[in-house]
Amino acid sequence: MKPIKLFTLMLIFTGAAGCVTTSTTSTTWTAQPPAAEWARPGRVDWVREVVERQEGNPVGGAIAGAIIGGLIGGHGPAAVVGAVGGAAVGAAASSGYSESRSYEVFVRYDDGGYQTFVWSGYSPFRPGEFVVLTPRGLMRR
Repeated sequence: MKPIKLFTLMLIFTGAAGCVTTSTTSTTWTAQPPAAEWARPGRVDWVREVVERQEGNPVGGAIAGAIIGGLIGGHGPAAVVGAVGGAAVGAAASSGYSESRSYEVFVRYDDGGYQTFVWSGYSPFRPGEFVVLTPRGLMRR
């Protein structure tokens, strides 16, 4: 295999990882402690929203595509055409966006114990709600 093609393949496999950025944020809601003793068995203390985003990097994809396209294109005008085509394909392939949300619900029990529950997509509870843990799961009281 020619060294230039081997170099091109190495760029494809190592450069693809740099075209996506992942970020995670969280938001926490809290309830004021109750004035009276909690009803059995517990109360939602706080809810945290966790958002995980994956965003493509079209600029990074265009640069990688232009390099690879230029190398594959050869010399002269073909290299320019290859670089432009590679940049367009690289930018399109690395542009994208996805987002997922999960909610952590922190329950403090009347005996001082606590537990965190996680739901995907939505939170069925809000801070301050009285809940009870049963064999069927966590439910409103």
